[in-house]
Amino acid sequence: MIVAIDGPSAAGKGTLSRRLAATLGYHHLDTGLLYRAVGARLLATGADPADAEAAAAAARKLGPADIAREGLREEDVGRAASVVAANPAVRAALVEFQRRFAAQPPGAVLDGRDIGTVICPGAEVKLYVVASAEVRARRRHDELRGRGEPATYAAVFRDLQERDARDQARGTAPAKPAEDAIVLDTTDLTADEVFAQAIGIVRSRSS
Repeated sequence: MIVAIDGPSAAGKGTLSRRLAATLGYHHLDTGLLYRAVGARLLATGADPADAEAAAAAARKLGPADIAREGLREEDVGRAASVVAANPAVRAALVEFQRRFAAQPPGAVLDGRDIGTVICPGAEVKLYVVASAEVRARRRHDELRGRGEPATYAAVFRDLQERDARDQARGTAPAKPAEDAIVLDTTDLTADEVFAQAIGIVRSRSS
C-alpha cells in the first residue's frame, strides 16, 4: 500500500506521515528533504538555486550523504528548496527515486507537494493536509524558536505566503490536492486528532 500525503509547509503532514509509517510498519520518505538536499548542495558550493542548469546537475548527483546532511531544516535551505522545486529538470531527476521508494513492501508513506498527483497517482490513500496560514506560521515560528534560531512571526508568515504562491503557481507539478484526495484541515485539531482520522482512513482502505 502507498499512502500519499500532500499539503503546504507546516500543515502537519510530516508529523502525521512519520506516525502513520511507524504505526503501520511502513517505510517513510519526506520528499521535501530531497529538494532541501538539492538546495543545500547548491548553497554549499555558492551556486544560485535559481540557476536551472546548476540545480538540475545537483539533483542528478544527489546521494544518501546529501539527504543526511545537517542543517536541511534551516530557513535558507527551505527557501532554496522551494526555488529548485519549481525547476522541471530537478523534479524529473527525483521522480524515479521517489517511485522506487514507494514500491517497497510492505508499504510506504510519502509526504510532499505532488505525491498524489504526480509521483504516485495510483496510491491507495491520498490525503491533503491543510491549515490556515496564521496557524502554520505560528507552528513554524515556534519550531524555529525551539531550535534556538532567531525568527519573528511576521517574517515567518511572509515567507510561508511566498512559498505557497511559488508552489501553487509553478508550471510543473503545482501544489494542489488530487481529485480523489481527502482533505484534512488541521487548523483546530491536535496531532492526536489528526492521526486518529488518518489511521481510520488508511485502515478502511486496507481492509
